[in-house]
Amino acid sequence: MYTGKLVFSQLISFLPKYEFQKCVKKYRGHHKVKHFSCWDQFLCMCFAQLTYRESLRDIEASLRSMNSKLYHMGFRYKISRSTLADANEKRD
Repeated sequence: MYTGKLVFSQLISFLPKYEFQKCVKKYRGHHKVKHFSCWDQFLCMCFAQLTYRESLRDIEASLRSMNSKLYHMGFRYKISRSTLADANEKRD
């Protein structure tokens, strides 16, 4: 059994998180956000792009099927469809 990092987390590790946080701060992306951070939303959208997901329901279903691996992929919380829909509606 392979015990290394998942492919998704390996890809995400190439992204400069500092630059991402700088952009979020510049454009006030975390304004009135409590739990679902911009980074979590970005991870969801990257996952959706890389796995060719077509809808929020599809994204949620595929993430829920990998529930035990979410932490290892970089997600901090379970992702619900309504939370993701609200974040996509309110944020750029």
